[in-house]
Amino acid sequence: MKFRTAIAALSLPLALGACATAADGPENPTLYSVHQPVVERSNYTLDLASGASGLTVSEQARLADWFEAMDIGYGDRIAIDDPLNSPAVREDVAALAGRHSLLLVPTAPVTAGFIDPGRVRVVITRSSAHVPGCPDWSDQITTSLGNNTSDGYGCAINSNLAAMIADPEHLLEGAHGTGETLITTSTRAITAYREGTVTAPTGGGTSTGSGSN
Repeated sequence: MKFRTAIAALSLPLALGACATAADGPENPTLYSVHQPVVERSNYTLDLASGASGLTVSEQARLADWFEAMDIGYGDRIAIDDPLNSPAVREDVAALAGRHSLLLVPTAPVTAGFIDPGRVRVVITRSSAHVPGCPDWSDQITTSLGNNTSDGYGCAINSNLAAMIADPEHLLEGAHGTGETLITTSTRAITAYREGTVTAPTGGGTSTGSGSN
């Protein structure tokens, strides 16, 4: 009886010690990373004077300079907050955004402040992605990780993904297709063969041959 009592007394501290180690260490027994990319959106606004015929030449110049200063490009979203919903204004803004290969989005996000009568607000929405809490070396102080992944698991690949992705919004919902299939590139070789002009792989010259349908 005394021997069994001694064993039970020794087993209790060992069990408590094991619980303490598991509690102090990481608690992620899966292969999913705790650290995931977070997408943040920032809105930049510019109020312009508008009229029935759209934007004046001077206001168009202001907008063009603002687009240049903001260095807009792929991933940015351009929207118009126009109380009158003027087609002429939308056409003028779309033309300037088109110089940067951008299309207008249907609706504008909610921004601070009121739009004065006779004015229109152009909104640039820019997204950025980062992985908070990385790198994470907090589990280095533990003696045993147990059956868990490390605290920094996934930091490298997710941080690189957040840094390299061209449009951070694609991390949230992916890219939407247009429903159209572009076959120009895939038929280029066939067209060249049928027309009888094939670019030589070396030398930079061309060879002419006969092709048939």
